[in-house]
Amino acid sequence: MKNFVIFLLFLLFLAAPAVAAVGPTDTLKPTLDRLTAVLSDASLKGGAHKAERRAKIMATIKEVFNFQEMSRRILGPAWNEIGAVEQSNFTSQMTKLLENVYIGRLEEYSGQKIQFVGERIKGDRAQVSTELDYQGKPIPLSYIMDNSAGRWMVYDINIEGVSLVRNYMEQFSSILRTDKYPGLIKMIEAKNREYAAGGGGQ
Repeated sequence: MKNFVIFLLFLLFLAAPAVAAVGPTDTLKPTLDRLTAVLSDASLKGGAHKAERRAKIMATIKEVFNFQEMSRRILGPAWNEIGAVEQSNFTSQMTKLLENVYIGRLEEYSGQKIQFVGERIKGDRAQVSTELDYQGKPIPLSYIMDNSAGRWMVYDINIEGVSLVRNYMEQFSSILRTDKYPGLIKMIEAKNREYAAGGGGQ
């Protein structure tokens, strides 16, 4: 009798519907909602709260952005030519560079609406398409995501048809050809120091 009950429980387990996996849009949307809440928080406005504001912005973004995968793709074949310690350092420096270049633009957010307009999934890759209302004009912005680790994470952003990853790949390719990886990482580190000192362009 006991074995029969166990067998029935086993059959019920097999017949039970699997818990639906969270899709790319459903993964991304809550993070973007939290991000806009941080950007809209009046208590975080102004230069006096810059460090706290940026820390909260980056903590929120890192919930769904895979900066290591982004960095790997930006570096291209050179990624496999460096060791794990260098890969970790490149990811750290690249993340800081992206923060320095783009967070200032995010901080200009003043309540613009984000409209989710589409989702395409192909295997472990997905594209979530959105539109950002900017002065009455919709700006197309797509998030390229990967699910190879079991959770949808962003590794590229496409803004008006321009890939962030490809843009940096093209910028860095000539440096890698002439100065190799050591020259590239020195340039990125110098740029981050420049931003930290209060300067820095793009």
